[in-house]
Amino acid sequence: MSTEQVSLPPRSSVGLTNHVSSHPLSPLTAAEITHAVQLVETLYPPNTSLQYKAVTLQEPNKADLVPYLEAEHHGRRKPTIERRAFVAYYIRNTDKFHEAIVNLDRQRVESNVRLGRGIHGPGDAEEILLVEKIALEDKGVQAEIAKLKLPEGTAVISDPWIYGSDGVNDDERMYQCFLYMRDPSNPSNLDSNHYAFPLTISPVVDTVKSKVVRIDMLPTGSDHTVKEPQPVQIPPPNEYHPEHQDLRTDLKPLNVVQPGGASFKVTEVGETGRVVEWQKWFFRAGFNQREGLVLYDIRYDDRNVFYRMALSDMVIPYADPRHPFHKKAAFDLGDVGAGVMANNLKLGCDCLGSIHYLNAVLNTDKGEPWPMENVVCIHEQDAGIGWKHTNYRTGTAAIVRSRELVVQSIITVANYEYIMAFIFNQAGEVKYEVRATGIVSTQPTDVEVPWGTIVHPGVLAVHHQHIFSLRIDPAIDGHNNRLVYEEAHPMPRSDFNPHGVGYTVSQTLVENSGGLDINSDHNRTFKIQNPSVKNPINGQPVSYKIVAPAFQKMLADNDSFHHKRAEFADHNIYVTKYRDDELYAGGKYTNQSRGGDGVRAWANRNDNVTDTDLVVFVQFGLQHVTRVEDFPVMPCEIIEVAFKPVNFFDKNPALDVPPSRQENNRSTLLSEAEAESERHHQPSVEAKVGEKGNVCCSSKL
Repeated sequence: MSTEQVSLPPRSSVGLTNHVSSHPLSPLTAAEITHAVQLVETLYPPNTSLQYKAVTLQEPNKADLVPYLEAEHHGRRKPTIERRAFVAYYIRNTDKFHEAIVNLDRQRVESNVRLGRGIHGPGDAEEILLVEKIALEDKGVQAEIAKLKLPEGTAVISDPWIYGSDGVNDDERMYQCFLYMRDPSNPSNLDSNHYAFPLTISPVVDTVKSKVVRIDMLPTGSDHTVKEPQPVQIPPPNEYHPEHQDLRTDLKPLNVVQPGGASFKVTEVGETGRVVEWQKWFFRAGFNQREGLVLYDIRYDDRNVFYRMALSDMVIPYADPRHPFHKKAAFDLGDVGAGVMANNLKLGCDCLGSIHYLNAVLNTDKGEPWPMENVVCIHEQDAGIGWKHTNYRTGTAAIVRSRELVVQSIITVANYEYIMAFIFNQAGEVKYEVRATGIVSTQPTDVEVPWGTIVHPGVLAVHHQHIFSLRIDPAIDGHNNRLVYEEAHPMPRSDFNPHGVGYTVSQTLVENSGGLDINSDHNRTFKIQNPSVKNPINGQPVSYKIVAPAFQKMLADNDSFHHKRAEFADHNIYVTKYRDDELYAGGKYTNQSRGGDGVRAWANRNDNVTDTDLVVFVQFGLQHVTRVEDFPVMPCEIIEVAFKPVNFFDKNPALDVPPSRQENNRSTLLSEAEAESERHHQPSVEAKVGEKGNVCCSSKL
């Protein structure tokens, strides 16, 4: 990363807001955001306008924080950790992009660095709205729209996309705008599905010049040919809102009722800190501009499990090879931010049952605190049977239902929604689940093509991939861990295995940082172990295994910009040696990035990762071959990664969950015939040992 150190004399600090200390892992408060901005602005002459991309917590170095957390959990005196803010900003209307570290306790800017040319900050809400306005008010764009001969009163919509990278005149920070129109027969309907009406005009906006610098015409045939805008044939609308549907009438209410309230407890720590406790689980919940929801200090029954968990990155590369679609590869977290795009979750819709919401405070482009309500919901859900066994000889069943704790956030990325949740259960397991829904990105077409599906007359939904990277900073009974993988292999036929049915499980230690893959043919399973802590039953190292679905890796070739930028998208697993600030698998700044500063680069250091502080990046995803059923809004596609204990406990940790009983569940039968049915009881045979050691058998019916 090319950088230039900036050193300017500070202005007077008179009038700065007083700083109040918070927990080292608590997100910045509104006052701290204001304080950090005030301190940064002392570096510049009065009336200098700065555009703030992020004002967020600079997390303490791990070497300082681990002793603090251990002291906190064990009632010892805690060491002092100073609060710092990370500030990313532009000098407004320039390409001068900066990073600053602000010490809030000492009230000073510790570092302020101008980043090199070609490093671009993420979009922000105010900027995206401005880009829409610039595109639609441009005289050249308006002239091209006029050629379409749209009906009077038609509303035209601009969807700005991060420009992407192809190495062709793309050094400046730009947006590629795709134009649509709302249903011309009902232009006042602001919720009309404009993705059913894509247009062939695509303006490019330069964010420094604040102007349209090029107008692209979109290819609509089977090759790269483009043509001048022509009068459009307007298809019928295709709406998704309930008011436009003939709704079903045979669906009965299904209420989630918890008469005794929730089983979890959320404790506020200062203004922004939150501690969650549920069924032996303990963790801290944070929230920031880039990652959105972050979990810290995750423990089960006071045992360390994970130090930090968060979605690190994601990429959605599209299949259309033609200009300008060939640049479509959305890095939604790095290009904008999961925190910025988080929904205000609604009671009874996004979460059911007894709900606790978490609020957050981010920043506007002017550096003002931006309160965001209900960005995280916490609730319990029934997850079916947790474990069961019926003694067929007696007919007695022991059964426990599984309860889960869901910590959920939802982001809207223009057309798409992602419902993202950490899910904890009573058996010591953690899942990370992503549900993809929303509306597929559309473009105009005149013909069928093999890289997409026509989902509406004249409307193409291009095939694309969704590839996610989940960053796991493990602490399995301590911070010196290792990564291993197990494989199952058949035994060769031999005198010992004459029938050829035997097989064994072998284990391989991953000694150095790198990228690795799942192999379902050998049931290759990755485990994070602590070899210094042994299971009391079998003497094996305590572990957590990673259960991740197989997925098709990025299809763009290795020389493509997509591949270079999405450094995480070519392996199921990356393991690296821990370094502070190596959080984002695709690199710190993905907007028009070139690659080279993400997880692939870190793994290529070939560090020793045996019995040390390591980090595991788990990749998962789906190949979205579009279909008509995905339009006008797609049913949820669900993918998840699970982390399950292996030899971590001395027995099933959910044995102490109370059994499922009718007096608590209050289920009802739909017919008297079912009510009169008897329990299942099979006949059985048992052997009893008599006084003289003789054995006799008897049958029971």
